[in-house]
Amino acid sequence: MSLEDVIGEIDATEQDQHLMFDLSSEELAVPVMNIREIIRYGKLTKMPMVPDFIEGVINLRGNVVPVINLSSKFGLIVKEADKRTCIIIMEVEVADDSVVMGIVVDKVSQVIEIPDSDIEPTPSLGAKIQTNFIKGMARIDDGFIIILDISQVLSAEEVAIVSGIHKEATVED
Repeated sequence: MSLEDVIGEIDATEQDQHLMFDLSSEELAVPVMNIREIIRYGKLTKMPMVPDFIEGVINLRGNVVPVINLSSKFGLIVKEADKRTCIIIMEVEVADDSVVMGIVVDKVSQVIEIPDSDIEPTPSLGAKIQTNFIKGMARIDDGFIIILDISQVLSAEEVAIVSGIHKEATVED
């Protein structure tokens, strides 16, 4: 499925639809309700003195949007960007604040409908293992797909950094 086909499917979405994407050979999904758009990976402006997983910022129609590399954030192998690498532009509510950010993924694959009845709760992996960023585990064929809760991927301190980048750029306009 081409990137244009996937974007077309997002335009006609329902509440239980999810975008599937690859990240370091893992298949993950996010609810399409949080997605503003998907763009091809392009020129990023690096930011000094930010955590390594903040890959930089992009100019999206005059707006500065911070871009997070999920592979880096999750401690996975970071692949070199290629023609299938995309940035998913998302709007998430974090601490009563709306934050627009991009997430780098290796490739988007498809939009799928996952009824709530096919989503299992996140398994408990012990007190020391953080799983709050996992919304649930969707049963797909013989396996599971992890559904991310993007609003929980970043810590409060990290959200403040990303939100600060976005707000500083907005004030400068």
